[in-house]
Amino acid sequence: MEEIEFNPSNWDLIIDSPGRINIIGEHTDYNHGFVLPTAIDKKIQFKFKKNGSLNTCSIHSNNFDTGFSFELDAVEKSEKQWENYVLGVIYEIQQLTDKLQGFDCVLDSDIPVGSGISSSAALECGLAFGLNELFDLKLSKLTIVELSQRAEHNYVGTKCGIMDQFASVMSKKDHVILLDCQSLDYEYVPIKIEPFKILLLNTNVSHNLASGEYNIRRSQCEEGVAVIKQKYPEVDTLRDVSKDLLNEFKDELSEVIFKRCTYVVEEKERVLNSVAALKKSLLHKLGENMYKTHEGLQNLYEVSCPELDFLVDFSKNYDEVIGARMMGGGFGGCTINIIHQDAVEPFIKEASKAYFDKYKIKLTAFEAMPNEGTSIKNT
Repeated sequence: MEEIEFNPSNWDLIIDSPGRINIIGEHTDYNHGFVLPTAIDKKIQFKFKKNGSLNTCSIHSNNFDTGFSFELDAVEKSEKQWENYVLGVIYEIQQLTDKLQGFDCVLDSDIPVGSGISSSAALECGLAFGLNELFDLKLSKLTIVELSQRAEHNYVGTKCGIMDQFASVMSKKDHVILLDCQSLDYEYVPIKIEPFKILLLNTNVSHNLASGEYNIRRSQCEEGVAVIKQKYPEVDTLRDVSKDLLNEFKDELSEVIFKRCTYVVEEKERVLNSVAALKKSLLHKLGENMYKTHEGLQNLYEVSCPELDFLVDFSKNYDEVIGARMMGGGFGGCTINIIHQDAVEPFIKEASKAYFDKYKIKLTAFEAMPNEGTSIKNT
């Protein structure tokens, strides 16, 4: 694929597609459990223009100062990972409609890559949403969510759950989404946490989920379900498993598989407990659950890393931080902290110093405000 340069002046359409945070409910989506995500005020902006051709498409990323072009009648996987997020979406749209034609697209992003706030889902969903508008494809929002997830499965190779794409497209400002990943039923829950704020601390340790650990965790959960299903045929996922039921199989499952399943079953209950707390403004209960989630991700699911653990432990020294945990797939990325607004600046300063002293890595911090999902930017 050749690299291209272009700079159209009159765009047909501009789309904002946000990253997301997940308050609680990590690694439960592909186990058909519950999650509590929302889009945030960090986004990828897409500028689209029909270029008059039938087949030729050009994509350019201003952030990476790189681009590529491809032909719609010859879409195939690329050696470059980021291109596959684009090509996967194109491929999945082509399975649903033949209305795509040549277009040019330029991307600008303020989402920190590798931070665990799903720049990949923002890329997939923003592209699909924009092409749906540009060519009047008449795809529903849910179809855009589902085809974007399939793109990540089939072209990128990460067997992600549906949470990231769902949150990127379906979110509502000042709310979180209680999403049932089995039925896709969802409820918007107002998030009123003043005088607290949501603060993300980025370890700046990067991970690549497609390299295997994410998919390994998924297969380990499926292995546990397969054993349980032999005795209880109605069990299809860990969503269907209670703590008591799981304990029946403690001697039949390997220690590792039992630990993985225990985390998921406990996390399912924590999400529902946290929503109840949020509705009653019991923020300290929500915070306690976040710390418990981190312990589970660290010790049972084993997807944390020393840098994440350090920051979560550091937060426990501050009464103004009522909850913290690692967020995202793991092995790097961000911690999410609920912190009193008056403590944000001193906490960032002290955490940054302690983190640099320990790891010689600079911390980056940013507040995350719950925001609208993918939308057309009014110009």
